[in-house]
Amino acid sequence: MELLAPLYSLQFLLLLVCAGVYYKAAEIENASSLLWPGLSVLVFLLTWRLFGWGLPGNLLGQALLMATITAVRVLRDRQKPS
Repeated sequence: MELLAPLYSLQFLLLLVCAGVYYKAAEIENASSLLWPGLSVLVFLLTWRLFGWGLPGNLLGQALLMATITAVRVLRDRQKPS
Protein backbone atom coordinates (compact mmCIF):
# COMPACT_ATOMS: atom_id res chain seq x y z
CA MET A 1 0.00 0.00 0.00
CA GLU A 2 2.97 2.34 0.43
CA LEU A 3 3.43 2.29 -3.35
CA LEU A 4 0.23 4.33 -3.75
CA ALA A 5 0.99 6.70 -0.87
CA PRO A 6 2.28 9.49 -3.16
CA LEU A 7 -1.12 9.58 -4.88
CA TYR A 8 -2.71 10.85 -1.67
CA SER A 9 -0.35 13.74 -1.08
CA LEU A 10 -0.43 17.49 -1.54
CA GLN A 11 2.30 17.12 -4.19
CA PHE A 12 0.05 14.93 -6.36
CA LEU A 13 -2.81 17.40 -6.04
CA LEU A 14 -0.44 20.20 -7.05
CA LEU A 15 0.71 18.13 -10.04
CA LEU A 16 -2.90 17.85 -11.22
CA VAL A 17 -3.52 21.57 -10.69
CA CYS A 18 -0.38 22.53 -12.65
CA ALA A 19 -1.33 20.18 -15.50
CA GLY A 20 -4.81 21.71 -15.57
CA VAL A 21 -3.40 25.24 -15.68
CA TYR A 22 -1.10 24.35 -18.57
CA TYR A 23 -4.02 22.67 -20.38
CA LYS A 24 -6.13 25.83 -20.15
CA ALA A 25 -3.14 28.01 -21.10
CA ALA A 26 -2.54 25.86 -24.19
CA GLU A 27 -6.19 26.21 -25.18
CA ILE A 28 -6.03 29.99 -24.78
CA GLU A 29 -2.80 30.22 -26.78
CA ASN A 30 -4.19 27.85 -29.44
CA ALA A 31 -1.29 25.44 -28.86
CA SER A 32 -1.18 21.69 -28.40
CA SER A 33 -3.43 20.90 -25.45
CA LEU A 34 -1.51 17.68 -24.81
CA LEU A 35 2.07 18.89 -25.14
CA TRP A 36 2.02 21.62 -22.49
CA PRO A 37 0.32 19.61 -19.74
CA GLY A 38 2.49 16.63 -20.64
CA LEU A 39 5.62 18.71 -20.21
CA SER A 40 4.24 20.05 -16.94
CA VAL A 41 3.68 16.54 -15.59
CA LEU A 42 7.13 15.45 -16.79
CA VAL A 43 8.88 18.41 -15.13
CA PHE A 44 6.86 17.94 -11.96
CA LEU A 45 7.66 14.23 -11.76
CA LEU A 46 11.35 14.93 -12.34
CA THR A 47 11.53 17.53 -9.59
CA TRP A 48 9.31 15.59 -7.19
CA ARG A 49 10.16 11.91 -7.56
CA LEU A 50 13.60 11.87 -9.20
CA PHE A 51 15.34 14.89 -7.69
CA GLY A 52 13.27 15.10 -4.48
CA TRP A 53 13.34 18.90 -4.41
CA GLY A 54 10.03 19.28 -2.60
CA LEU A 55 7.40 21.94 -3.07
CA PRO A 56 9.74 24.90 -3.82
CA GLY A 57 11.60 22.84 -6.42
CA ASN A 58 8.36 21.74 -8.05
CA LEU A 59 7.12 25.31 -8.33
CA LEU A 60 10.51 26.46 -9.61
CA GLY A 61 10.39 23.75 -12.27
CA GLN A 62 6.94 24.90 -13.35
CA ALA A 63 8.10 28.51 -13.50
CA LEU A 64 11.11 27.52 -15.62
CA LEU A 65 8.83 25.55 -17.93
CA MET A 66 6.60 28.61 -18.37
CA ALA A 67 9.66 30.78 -19.06
CA THR A 68 10.90 28.27 -21.64
CA ILE A 69 7.52 28.09 -23.38
CA THR A 70 7.35 31.88 -23.42
CA ALA A 71 10.86 32.21 -24.85
CA VAL A 72 10.16 29.65 -27.60
CA ARG A 73 6.91 31.39 -28.54
CA VAL A 74 8.59 34.81 -28.64
CA LEU A 75 11.38 33.48 -30.87
CA ARG A 76 8.87 31.71 -33.12
CA ASP A 77 6.71 34.84 -33.43
CA ARG A 78 9.77 36.98 -34.16
CA GLN A 79 10.68 34.75 -37.12
CA LYS A 80 7.21 34.98 -38.69
CA PRO A 81 6.98 37.44 -41.57
CA SER A 82 4.73 40.43 -40.81
